[in-house]
Amino acid sequence: MKKNPREILGLGLIGKNVEVITSRNSALVGLRGKVVEETKNTLTINSGSKEKKIIKEQAEIKIIFKEDSIKIKGNLLVGKPEERLKKKR
Repeated sequence: MKKNPREILGLGLIGKNVEVITSRNSALVGLRGKVVEETKNTLTINSGSKEKKIIKEQAEIKIIFKEDSIKIKGNLLVGKPEERLKKKR
């Protein structure tokens, strides 16, 4: 089933598998792992051997689901999940 990008904005990202598609910090491009912490402006991704913090506004990420994935620009993820849910209305 195809995920709706607008629905994703209201979800918390902790526990989701993600990949950094673009970033102002080129060292983060291609980073894959599980989100272990989310703040208003950052995501912390555990790639197995290390944890990296990315600034949401400076990256585009792909959220990976079992049978699907979706790309989201990081600036749309800025804010806490409950704040993002209010914005979409």
